[in-house]
Amino acid sequence: MTTPVRPIRLTTPVRLVLDALLAAPPEDPLWGYRICAETGLGPGTVYPILERLEQADWISGHWEPDAPQARPARRLYSISATGRQLYAEARARTGRRGALTRPAWLGSAGSPHRG
Repeated sequence: MTTPVRPIRLTTPVRLVLDALLAAPPEDPLWGYRICAETGLGPGTVYPILERLEQADWISGHWEPDAPQARPARRLYSISATGRQLYAEARARTGRRGALTRPAWLGSAGSPHRG
């Protein structure tokens, strides 16, 4: 028996993660640590958000097929068509059509980690 998925609450951290995924080009998908670096959020915030979004079919994740031997494979994430639609609808309902800017308390992002 499957557990019903709770609706996604669009908190600031969830919106930051979704905005990062929307901004990522399909040929350069994001992984958890990179999402942390780009949003300024910690892994204790990002990974539970990714899990909830994936369970709700807002995003899809898959393991990196050809990971270098020097490091473990990364789980790569992209926003799904369902997630794209539901996020756009939710933003339209709340009147928030633009991407979030980083909250002041996070400081400046600097360059994203690509390694």
